[in-house]
Formats: sequence, structure tokens, C-alpha cells
Amino acid sequence: MANTDNPLLAHGDLPRFDEITPNDVEPAIRQVLARGESDLAAAESALEPSWTGTIEALRSVTEPLAFAWGTVNHLMGVQNSPELREAHQAVQPDVVAFSLRLGQSRPVYEALNRLRASDDWDRLDEAQRRIAEASLLQAELAGVALDGAEKDRFVAIQTELAEIGTQFSNHLLDATKAFALVLTSPSDVEGLPNSLREAAAAQAQTAGDAEACTAEGGPWRMTLDAPVFIPFMEHCRNRELREQLYRAFITRASSGAFDNTPLIDRILELRYEKGRLLGYATPADLSLASKMAADVAAVDALSLRLHEVARPHAQRDLDELQAYAHAETGDTTYTIRHWDVAFWAERYREARFAFNDEMLRPYFSFDRVLTGMFELAERLFGINITAADDDTTVWHPDVRFFHVTDSNGEQISSFYLDPFSRPADKRGGAWMGECLNRTERPDGRITRPVAYLVCNQTPPVGNKPSLMTFDEVRTLFHEFGHGLQHMLTTVRYPEAAGINNVEWDAIELPSQFMENWCYHQATLRGLSNHYETGEPLPDELFDKILAARTYRAGSQTLRQLYFGMLDMELHHRYQPAGADTVLDIVERVARDATILRPLPEDRFLCGFQHIFAGGYAAGYYSYKWAEVLSSDAFSAFEEAGLDDPSAIAETGRRFRDTVLALGGGRDPMTVFHDFRGREPSTDALLRHCGLADAGCSH
Repeated sequence: MANTDNPLLAHGDLPRFDEITPNDVEPAIRQVLARGESDLAAAESALEPSWTGTIEALRSVTEPLAFAWGTVNHLMGVQNSPELREAHQAVQPDVVAFSLRLGQSRPVYEALNRLRASDDWDRLDEAQRRIAEASLLQAELAGVALDGAEKDRFVAIQTELAEIGTQFSNHLLDATKAFALVLTSPSDVEGLPNSLREAAAAQAQTAGDAEACTAEGGPWRMTLDAPVFIPFMEHCRNRELREQLYRAFITRASSGAFDNTPLIDRILELRYEKGRLLGYATPADLSLASKMAADVAAVDALSLRLHEVARPHAQRDLDELQAYAHAETGDTTYTIRHWDVAFWAERYREARFAFNDEMLRPYFSFDRVLTGMFELAERLFGINITAADDDTTVWHPDVRFFHVTDSNGEQISSFYLDPFSRPADKRGGAWMGECLNRTERPDGRITRPVAYLVCNQTPPVGNKPSLMTFDEVRTLFHEFGHGLQHMLTTVRYPEAAGINNVEWDAIELPSQFMENWCYHQATLRGLSNHYETGEPLPDELFDKILAARTYRAGSQTLRQLYFGMLDMELHHRYQPAGADTVLDIVERVARDATILRPLPEDRFLCGFQHIFAGGYAAGYYSYKWAEVLSSDAFSAFEEAGLDDPSAIAETGRRFRDTVLALGGGRDPMTVFHDFRGREPSTDALLRHCGLADAGCSH
């Protein structure tokens, strides 16, 4: 293990978060890049067409940079600051250049090709062959075949795309942070749940909006951060205030100093140019070269089939809300607008199912949910999860650290959990990141996998614990599912351990699978009790949660399909500098894929971080693609008997030994077949969504 004064150079160990400062970034990255350049040159001169002589030889070249740069990027998401941004920006072009230098290495590419053609190829195991094949494909996608001006242009494109992606994220974070709606009149917060008033008053206190801020007397600071924005839109009775906050949300990062509009145009222009340089007609064709879906036609086919099922249900959802609003207001001229949907959907749900999120919150205290989730993992996968907060340092006092042990007591992995929203320095959303990958070294040493699990749920307020909405519970389960695939891998090689080398459109299988357990009564009772009285979640409330599972399922499905279809349209049929603008594309897709058309001033693309600053470009369809797999996988537990402990344990072990263990070491369709014994079907997804009556075959 490295022992150094600069904590970013201590690769192989847990990051020393209590020591890392922005001042460490540039010297550390420049040092590992310089060492990487010399190590790569030495490796290239000695490459042999064998596993040890190629993949393992290159691993020692890339590991120090992967650790240092991965840690910096993690901190950019959870502890963002002007100083860290400046340091990140100073070295990012050089990191991109080195990555391209490695990806475009002819000696490496030729050595891998010689390995594939040699007798040693058949002696490699399945995971090794997949890694070598993926390395060859990635080299081709990195422009290994390019020369001269084309190669120089490709490098310039990759460098600029990396820079713009970071700008996009920073603009979105800054625009979200810059907006606030400060309310001072108690009449403005009528109908808002007390939990929101408490959170908004706490934010007002922190921001200095008044000397003293209380949930009862205000002032209340409403922001565009999800734990505030969502319940505000659901419960605020003042229609004008809902409209004001909604318009601010859909126009985030679309003007002024934080304008992402020109970045979107440039990103698409560069992606199309990059695709053409590599011999692909569009960015979507390039993206799908490394995914499960065979081509754009296959993605379109699934999207259209689900669209046909969901659209009439979504229209019925809106019609029901409109009728309900007419009845409640007594005004038959009242027309539901975009800022009314969440409000009336919540009112109709309360009337139809006689419960709301605020009734559930007291039963879902964060610590109890966490304990119940860990107990489920023990039942399903035979693991134990224990707190280990004293074993390492963290980047914020809210962050927890845990060890995962097998049933025999052997430690197999660990993870950090950063659960709460911090709008000042933490980007929105939820994600799983890799801290360390599982690696078995030739000398027998094993590096255990370590994950980052990051959410943005409601933080504690005053003496109250974090009381979670049901959606926040599902989000925690979702990210934990990603973490389980990273942590329970048995693949020996980091290049295919955990989520590495898993096709992108299969990556959501474990995460979406775990969400299904939130609707299993025994599981839900196990992670809920009233934070004050200790009473369990009443059966009546569980029945209502279950009944409401399919509430507005058509609308939710259509929304996801809209995002995926728009993503594919932008990356496959759009023509940069052509007659149609990006906004024209949005309008055209929305005509077919939405019931309530976006407002003319809607600029939600400026906040669509998944496709413009994340890994989902021409891949947003993956959520629905993988949801087919995850629902079908959960149906295996339903068939085994959800209330039969031995059957659940047996099926859970099979899921662990296939989906969670094999990672990127085996083709994902083969892995699914190993677990399920057959090809996937959409039947379970449609049944879970309450859309099965429309019929649809995969």
C-alpha cells in the first residue's frame, strides 16, 4: 500500500477524507499522470499476447489514477466548492488526454488482437475473454484506428466534451442553489405539511432570512431542491405560488451566468462529429455498440410497445384529475395546468386511498428503514451489515460507514452512505459510486470492494430524526441494489467485478429489483415503526400503499418513455446545424409522448443531467429495458412464495450467485437466463404497474 503525505496518492487504501483538500488535487493528479505516462511507455515496450502480459500489465498503470481521480470526482458530487472546481478544471484536460493516450495505444490493441488469435485464448476463462473483447471494443471506440488530423480532432472532441459536461453539472448545481422563494405570510404555507415547514424554516435560518425562523411563524425558504420542491408542489394551496416555483424549476440553468442552452447544442454537435469519426452514423449507433440492445430499432420497438400500453392509461389519469378538480372546486371551467398536476394528484390519492406521504413519514425514520433493509439483505443473500464508523474518516458528519460480512463472518466488502440533502455543496439525485473494486492479485492478496451510496433525502430537523417519504425509501433501496452488485461480486478481476463491464442497459436490474421489496408486507413492516410510539405500520396503511402502487402508473410510465424517446431522438435523428432546433425536437417528441404538452418556455433539457453530464446519452431507455428484467426477476420470488422463508432464501442465494456475483464477467442475457431459466418477459412489469390489462409481449 502506498504511504504518502498527499492523501490522493494512497491508492489501495480507503481515502483519507479528513486530510484531502483542493490543494492536494493538482499535485497528486500531475504526479500520477507523469508516472502513468512512463509506466505506459515501459509496458508498451514489453507487452506480450497473454493475460498477464496485457491486462494485468496495464492494471498497474491505471490503478493510481483511477483511485485519485475517482476520489476527486466523488468529492465534486458531495462536497463541491469553488476551490475544488478550480483544481478539477486545471487537470481535467490532462486526465482526458492520458485516458485517450491509453485507449488509442496501438501496441496494446495489437497485443490484445494477438492474444485473441493465440492458443492461449481458449485457456482464458469466460470473464477474461469478455474483458479482453471489451478492451478491444473500447480501444476502437477510443479512436485507436485514427491517424493524423482525425486523431487530433478526436482528442480535442473528447477533451471538450469532458469540460462541457463538468460545466453543465456545475451550472445546474449553481442555478438550483441560486433560486429561493421566501414566504413570510402564514396564509402562503397553508396546507403544507409540518415537515416541509420545519425544513423550509431551517433553511431560512441558515440563509439568514430572519433572526429567528420557526415552522409556525416563518419565514419559510422554498427551494428547487427535491425534498422541498416535490412536497411544495403536492401540497401548496396557493396556485400562483405553485406556478412560480414550477416555472423556476423547468427553466433552471437556461439563462444568465448558468445557461446550459449553448452547452447542449455544442455537446450534441461534438457527439455527432465523434460518431462519424469512428464510423458510426449517429451517437446512438455508437452508444449501442456496447449495450445489450442490438440497435436503435430494438430500442424503438420496446418503447413503442410500452407507449401503446401506457398512453391510454395516462390520458385516463389526467381525465380523472380534471374531473376531480372540477368536483372539488365547483368550477367546471377550471383547467389543470402543469403546476396543478402534483397538487391534484395528491388530493385525489388522499381521497381515493385515504392516506398521504405525511401520514407515512412518522413510520419511516431513517435508522429504522436502514435496519430493516439490512435485515432483508441478510434473509435474501446470507450477509450481515454492521456499522463501522470508527474504521475510517468521512467527508461530512452525516456520512456513515458499514462493513458487509458473509454468513461465516468473513468480511467481503464495505460502503459509505451519505443519505441527506445538502443543496449548498451536494448535487441532486441519488447514485452509487465505486471507491475500491474487488481485485484478486497474483500474490493472493484481495482488495475488497467499497461503494459510495449517495441519496438526497429529507434531513433531520431539530430533535426529529430524518422522516422519509415512501419515495425516499424506494430510492434508498434502489441505490442499495446497485451497491449490492458492486459489493457481492465474486469476479476476480476489477475490469469485470461488480458493475464494471456490465452492459449499460442491464445496470439497473439489481437496483430496480430491490425496489419491489418495498411493496412486500413483511419487509415493509420490518423497516417501519412510529418514531415516537414504536407502533408498527398498521395493516390498513400497508393495504393503501399496495393499492396505490399502480396509481397513475400510465402517467409515470409515459413520463419515463418520453425522456427515453427524446434522448434517442436527439442522439439519432437530430441534425446539428440543421433546420430543426433542439426545442423543435422536444416539441415533436412531446406531441406523441406526453398528454399535457410542455410549456413553450420549458427548458427541462437544461437540467437533464443524465444525458448531458452523466452516462445515459442514447441510453436513457435503459431504465425501462432493465425494468423488464428486474420485474421478471422479482416474479421468481413471487412464484417461490414470498412468505416462505426457505424458498426466499434459496431463490435469493441463486440471485446472489448469478446477477449479483457474476457482474461483467458474463453476458447479461446469459446471467438472466442462469437465474430465471428462460428469456425475459414484459408480463411481470405490466402486472406490477397495473397495465397488464392492455396486453403486451416482449
